[in-house]
Amino acid sequence: MSGRPIDTDDLARRLRAGERGALARAITLVESRKPSHRRQAAELLQAVLPDTGRARRIGITGVPGVGKSTTIEQLGQNLIAAGHRVAVLAVDPSSSRSGGSILGDKTRMAALACDERAFVRPSPSGGTLGGVAARTRESLLLCEAAGFDVVIVETVGTGQSEVAVADMVDVFVLLALPGAGDELQGIKKGVLELADIIAVNKADGDNEGRARQAAAELKAALHILTPASPDWTPEVVTVSGLANRGLDRLWETIGRHREALVASGGFAARRREQQVKWMRTLLEERLLGLVRGNRAVAGRLKELEARVADGDLTPALAVEELAQALDLPEATT
Repeated sequence: MSGRPIDTDDLARRLRAGERGALARAITLVESRKPSHRRQAAELLQAVLPDTGRARRIGITGVPGVGKSTTIEQLGQNLIAAGHRVAVLAVDPSSSRSGGSILGDKTRMAALACDERAFVRPSPSGGTLGGVAARTRESLLLCEAAGFDVVIVETVGTGQSEVAVADMVDVFVLLALPGAGDELQGIKKGVLELADIIAVNKADGDNEGRARQAAAELKAALHILTPASPDWTPEVVTVSGLANRGLDRLWETIGRHREALVASGGFAARRREQQVKWMRTLLEERLLGLVRGNRAVAGRLKELEARVADGDLTPALAVEELAQALDLPEATT
């Protein structure tokens, strides 16, 4: 982002007008690590806050190769045809060297990205916990302020990002592959427990029968797990993103999930809880930033990290020494 001052009032106005260019610039602002940009980003988010909260927030995950991008692109095109405006936040793994995305994400969902009624934003995870971009929540709010009534967050699908995404969306969809007998061996119990809906993808051609069998096995597996919400029993559907089959049923199931949670009060409770978790995450990030920003403590941190890495010091004692260096009171919990 250029060094010239940013007029956050003008950016907020253009954002509310639905300008995709303004949305892209706003997301770049919230992703910036510069202290001045962080302050401006906070001002922008506060300004557009009344314009947020009305979109359907959908998380979609699945192992690499399950067809997430193909399915999301087709679902997005279907929703646009039905009159919706769709934003997709696709979070990719980051290179440990450059911090940039490593999946060639610029070419993904090309057809959807070209539509004026859609917005596709691939962004590197930046090495944050679970592979979720540090500012995905802020980006989601900005998409809502820009008038997108459906926001889809696509996770990396590498095992840790699911919890983070489930804490920012209304419904969590797990894409699975035909051949559930083998797949169940590779799906962690925790991921299944997070899922509100499981969609067995690639249910076309010779795979159709195997997809139905996979769906039956997944339904059986769900019976022994605790559902993510007491107000909803997870459902399993079969889809084909490539052939555009079953996606209408998936969308209908997403709608019924929302209706069930709204009727029980669980929807509002879920969003309130997510807001508090978000605040705590930002607090932890800020506190860590204070540690790293203190020159004396930062030097001590590097020394302690080296000792922990060499096995000379336990992580717990290292944290205690840092707390003493910061003159923090002893933890009571």
